[in-house]
Amino acid sequence: MTPATGLAAHLLRVRSVLFSSLRHYHASWAVGDLVAALTLLTIAVPEQLATSRLAGMPPITGLYAFVAGSVVFALLGSNPQMSVGGDSTIAPLFAVGIAGLAATGSPHYIALVGILGVMVGVLVALIGVLRLGWIAEFLSAPITSGFLAGVAVIIVVHQLPDLLGLPGGGGSTLRRIGYAVTHLNLLNGWTLGIGIGVFAVVAIAERVDRRLPGALIGLIASIILVGALHLHTHGVAVLGALAHGAPHLGLHGLSWSVLRSVAPLAGVVALVVVSQTAATTRAFADQGDYQVDVNRDFLGVGAGSIIAGLVGAFPVNASPPRTAAVAAASGRTQAAGLAAAGAVVVLIPAAGLLKNLPLATLAAVLIFVATRIFHVRDLINIARYDRVEFALALITLLTVSLVGVEQGIAVAVALAILDRTRLSARPQLHVLGRIPSTTSWAPLNGTDHATQLPGVLVVLFATPIWYANAVHFRTALSAAVDSASHPLKVLVLDTIGMSDIDYTGSRALRQILDQLDRNGVTFAMARTGDRVRTGLARSALLQRIGDDHLYPSVDEAVTALHTDNADTSPALPTPDPAS
Repeated sequence: MTPATGLAAHLLRVRSVLFSSLRHYHASWAVGDLVAALTLLTIAVPEQLATSRLAGMPPITGLYAFVAGSVVFALLGSNPQMSVGGDSTIAPLFAVGIAGLAATGSPHYIALVGILGVMVGVLVALIGVLRLGWIAEFLSAPITSGFLAGVAVIIVVHQLPDLLGLPGGGGSTLRRIGYAVTHLNLLNGWTLGIGIGVFAVVAIAERVDRRLPGALIGLIASIILVGALHLHTHGVAVLGALAHGAPHLGLHGLSWSVLRSVAPLAGVVALVVVSQTAATTRAFADQGDYQVDVNRDFLGVGAGSIIAGLVGAFPVNASPPRTAAVAAASGRTQAAGLAAAGAVVVLIPAAGLLKNLPLATLAAVLIFVATRIFHVRDLINIARYDRVEFALALITLLTVSLVGVEQGIAVAVALAILDRTRLSARPQLHVLGRIPSTTSWAPLNGTDHATQLPGVLVVLFATPIWYANAVHFRTALSAAVDSASHPLKVLVLDTIGMSDIDYTGSRALRQILDQLDRNGVTFAMARTGDRVRTGLARSALLQRIGDDHLYPSVDEAVTALHTDNADTSPALPTPDPAS
């Protein structure tokens, strides 16, 4: 192949993945995509304005984030229905983190959020390019439920001042709650009434039909109400004039010290983005019965965050609610997202019409979003299933909401790994017996009526032997040997499922062999894999055990060794040939 031919083939491959959902477009899809675009637009505008406020950013940046995420994902992503933009899950996460480095809303804060967006985007895109999406699997379902519940608490607490019409109060979650409680005498009735009314409209619309633009209806109605009754003169806080010119391109205040201070937060946000993106794209692909490339979707979302950061906005993420809206409206391709993004660009010059938008309206929309991500039923199911896993979810919830998102995820992941290590360090040693009239062997405590043969002990240790469980393995096997009901002549270790044995494990096995040699017991292994054989060879145990004592099945091992010990053992029952 000539260089020119190779370059042409590469360009064709690149072309095949760009705007992949629009290739082979059918005219019959246009109506569904148009309806989905209108649905997405009516949901996205109020949601993105609310999310930008939750992020501590100028409201207009939420619209920039939506446009950047939607266009870039349509270009590079594989899921035809997924909506990408500003997300209320990660907004409070990075808002709390960046607030520790700069005053919320200050030029330095806005610059740091832009840098964070690019860093998050680079990390997520690299995870896609290097196909490292398995990293997200360290966030187990209980941790994810606890994390989302903690984020929901943060959202609600942060919105209390705007919902109640109180002067803003900063600080930790407990401090914010205390501030709201002690200043209830300053509550503004008009503000609270607007917030409750908008929340009710959004909730009712959601219950009737998810495609109904409840948030947009509440937004328009509250703007009209404030303007008609001049409620800003009655203490109702409004959004005010929006700076809605062209976005400021590039990164500002970039330095190595800034990158070092933002990097840990960027890693946490990227992990959450990868987790939510993977869950969203897989769930809707299964629901819509189409194929997706998860790593390409990481690339699309990551590149969207990079562009969003470069235009002065904030990191973007896959949105399950907006994706559900696109699917419910029969959207078939990313044409829906592109059309909605185009409409937002056209509407940005008219953003001045939002100056009378009550902050209570945005607070109500965000609080409704919080109720959607606080999955009480999931927490109840986790509690019913396992108290330890529920404790992990609860620790995550409390740490995220009361201490910090980064600390909450770090503590929960560490505890989950420790718990899993604890369980893997105490695996069960199964004593096997022969199923009557067969050549199969099964645990004695099973339902197959397996029986032991006198003088023969067969055990199954279906996990690697490594430093964390080596002592447990030696202790359990010694106990099984000591408790044998007949004088022991043969011991067979079934190693199916034992994928590895490390140095510490080999020492434990050597101690077992020493004990068996002292008692005159013949040892063999069955169904031993290549990696275990390699470990045995490195530790010189293979030579001690002997290749001729490694058998392809338990029954072959027992038959051979029982024959060798026939002078001291009862005859081995003959299996039914029909079996």
